[in-house]
Amino acid sequence: MTAQTQLPAILRQLPLSMADFERRRFRLDRPEHRRRLEEHARSFLHGANLAVDHWRDPHDALATVPEIERGFAYEGAAMYAAGRDAITGGRARAVTRLASGPGDGYIHLIHVGTGWFPALIRLPMRLGLTSSPLLRWLALDGAGFARAFFARPRALERMCRTEPDGTHVSTWRARMSGVGRALWFVESAHPDSIADRLSTLPPRVRGPLWAGVGLASAYAGALTESDAAALLHRSRDHRSDLLQGVAFGVAARHRSGIVPSFTSDASQYLLGTHPEDVAGWTSAAAEGLDADDVITYELWRTRLRELVAAAAKPSVDLSGDIR
Repeated sequence: MTAQTQLPAILRQLPLSMADFERRRFRLDRPEHRRRLEEHARSFLHGANLAVDHWRDPHDALATVPEIERGFAYEGAAMYAAGRDAITGGRARAVTRLASGPGDGYIHLIHVGTGWFPALIRLPMRLGLTSSPLLRWLALDGAGFARAFFARPRALERMCRTEPDGTHVSTWRARMSGVGRALWFVESAHPDSIADRLSTLPPRVRGPLWAGVGLASAYAGALTESDAAALLHRSRDHRSDLLQGVAFGVAARHRSGIVPSFTSDASQYLLGTHPEDVAGWTSAAAEGLDADDVITYELWRTRLRELVAAAAKPSVDLSGDIR
């Protein structure tokens, strides 16, 4: 038996067909949206596969991934790195290697990616520390996304209705944001379908799900101006959650130094300003938050919700009509 076959399946070379929306039973009637989002999912798997062979020094291999897709590749590589660290008791230091040097630009995605491995093989979540300890709670977002992305339709419906039960509310909210981010993929970025699904859920659940939708709309794209108007119109009482997620997504792209046009568009449509301004908002909301516990992470999100609710001036009308 080789060392490769001794690894859990999720830490071996993964078939790119895992990203196929038809196989996942996702929405299929928006071919252009599907194409873009499937490409992101394939980039995640490609990054994980690159890490299998290059985890000791991953950056040159990841630099071969197109710039727009590189964040997703780093997320996939982080899933593998977290698994490698788990099976070696941390001796591999794979996540530390990944987060160093060029990886710092993708630190949001690396933290998200570390949540995939324990979520998919049902291990307890152990959150490591990097140079950005407050961001480590994004691993919970990654765990929520991973479970939702691979869930069957009925399981996903149950997941969306999950309320905190013996779990800290802040931990639950962070995980549910990942579920909301997955819905952007499941519904092929269709705002009304997402909103219809969320409207049937308990009110307490909707806020973090909308935050995840907002993050995905900005980071993954596939958002038109009319889609942005629909998101603003349909999010209603949870608009500040949606916009907080948008701000997270825009700031993550800005940190990498590579901001695609679709992220700049989302920033203008939904927040009414430039990505560099949005990155400043996320930094301002985190100012003075020195603790690295989940309550502090939730306080950061709350501050940012309040900030964007006051500062955002969307370039689309809240009724859904373009200005």
